[in-house]
Amino acid sequence: MKQQIKAESRRNFIKASGTLSAGLMVSNLILASSFDPGYSFHKVPLYGHLWVYASRFPPNWDCTPVLDEVFSDLKYAIVQGVELMESILRNDGSVLRLKELVQKYSLPVAGTSYNAAMWNRSKHAEILQDIELVIGRLHAVGGTMLGITVGDAKHKKTEEELDAQGEILKKIIGICEKNKVQPNLHNHTFEVTDNMHDFKGTIARVPELHLGPDLNWLVRGGVDPVWFIKTYGHKIVFMHIRDQKADGKWTEAVGEGVIDFPAIAKALKEINYKGKAAIELAFDAPPVRTVREDWKLSREYIRKVFGW
Repeated sequence: MKQQIKAESRRNFIKASGTLSAGLMVSNLILASSFDPGYSFHKVPLYGHLWVYASRFPPNWDCTPVLDEVFSDLKYAIVQGVELMESILRNDGSVLRLKELVQKYSLPVAGTSYNAAMWNRSKHAEILQDIELVIGRLHAVGGTMLGITVGDAKHKKTEEELDAQGEILKKIIGICEKNKVQPNLHNHTFEVTDNMHDFKGTIARVPELHLGPDLNWLVRGGVDPVWFIKTYGHKIVFMHIRDQKADGKWTEAVGEGVIDFPAIAKALKEINYKGKAAIELAFDAPPVRTVREDWKLSREYIRKVFGW
C-alpha cells in the first residue's frame, strides 16, 4: 500500500510540475526512502562507530582485517555511514581499501575518532605529523568528521598541561579546515570527572572547538546527559550513543538498558539539534545475538525514540 501511495504521489507530482527536474527530485526521494525506511531530510544522520570490531585487536585496535564485515553489518543495519578509528588510516593502502568498500556497499566513511596525549608537549611534533597523515587520508576517502580525545594523563592535569592541550588543538583545527573536516571534542570519563576539570579547561582555551560527547561516558563520569545537552547543546555537532544496565555493564543493543533515552531525545528536540550521531556498541561479555542484529535493533530503537 505504501509503495502504491509513493508511486501515485510521484506520478501526480511529475504531472503537475511538467518538468524533468521535478521528476528527478521525486525519484531521488524514493531512492533514499528505499535505502532507509525512516529517511527524511530533517533527521539527524546516524552512523556506526566500529569499536566493537576494533576491540578484538588490542593493543592497537586496528580492525582492518575485518573491514568487510564492518561495512556489511552496518549496511544491514541501515545506518548512513561508518566512523573509523585512526589506526586504520595509518595503514598504507587504507585509502584504496576503504574506497573499494564504500563503493561495494554504497556506504560512506563518515569520519574517524582520534586519541593522543595532547597534554604532553614533548609529543606534539609526533602527533602533528601523525594527524596530518590521518586527516589527509580521511579526506581522501570522503570523511568529514574528526572526534578528538585529548588523552588520559592518569592524573588531574595541571594548568600547563591544559595549556599544551589547547595549543595543539588549535593547530589541529587548522589542519582540519585545510582538509574540509569538522573537528569535535570527544569525551571519555576522565574529561568530565573532578567537576569536569579537563573538559572545562579545554573549552576555556579553545572556545571555538565544537563538541562530540559520548553520552554513555558522561553517565559513567557522573554527568547528566540531559543537563549537558541543555548547557552545551549550542556547541554539539556530533555524539556517540551506547546503553548500559543498572549494574553498569554495557547492553548488547541500545534500548535494552537504563539510560533515559526518551529524556535525551526530548532535550535534543528542545534545542533543535541538527548535528550528527553514531551508535557505538561495546560488549562486556560475548554477545548472545550476532553483532549485525545488535546493530539493527539499536538502529530501530533510535528511529523509534529519536525519530532519526
